Amino acid sequence: MLSFSSDGVRLAYVDLAPTGDTPRHETIVLVHGFGSSHMVNWVNTQWTRTLTHAGYRVVALDNRGHGESEKLYDPAAYSSQIMAEDVRRLMDHLEIPRAAVMGYSMGARISAHLALAHPARLKALLLGGLGIHLVEGVGLPLGIADAMEAPSLDDLTDPMQRMFRAFAEATKSDLKALAACIRGSRQTLSVAQVGQIAVPTLVSVGTADDVAGDGAALAALIPDAESFAISGRDHNLAVGDKSHKQAVLAFLDRL
Repeated sequence: MLSFSSDGVRLAYVDLAPTGDTPRHETIVLVHGFGSSHMVNWVNTQWTRTLTHAGYRVVALDNRGHGESEKLYDPAAYSSQIMAEDVRRLMDHLEIPRAAVMGYSMGARISAHLALAHPARLKALLLGGLGIHLVEGVGLPLGIADAMEAPSLDDLTDPMQRMFRAFAEATKSDLKALAACIRGSRQTLSVAQVGQIAVPTLVSVGTADDVAGDGAALAALIPDAESFAISGRDHNLAVGDKSHKQAVLAFLDRL
């Protein structure tokens, strides 16, 4: 992986050239979810292969505290605004003036903050695994941070706590960094702020997702947005769903 300094924090990323027969000369920046990494969220699910084969240049980072990026233990280092600026600085580093930005779950929250702060840098905003909870609610429950700090998975009984702790262990994540991230990245956007997002937006949420909140309800608040229901998929399985990929490619083709 490559790396760069985002205001003194070392962040890892990949920069993948298009492999299709007709390169589009367009870039998509991918922002993964909590406890994940570019590898788990985007490579293992075949997103990078799908997008490069469709002719896109694909840039994907490991968020601070995740994957191969620097681990930080102060919750204040993980605000959604700070993490959005990480993405903007990566685009600056690679001299990408404008790109489609796709985030999943926490990555969608980060991407929405980026779109609000720097609308001219986004051709499109693709929000996966995050619906109305961008406005109503403050991200994942704080109990997830407690789950990261529990002595072991066996000490947990709450299903959501167990799910996220098991996922973090499977990805060999730094549990202390993830606890700080949960505590620091709980910023919502107001209805008025969401209404100021001036970027074509697709909101994609699984119909069995009990984490994201209603996708159509969020899309209704964004002036140039539409929603896509990922049939039968929960929060973890929706990201790599074939219909999700098809919907994103079709949306981008219409721009």
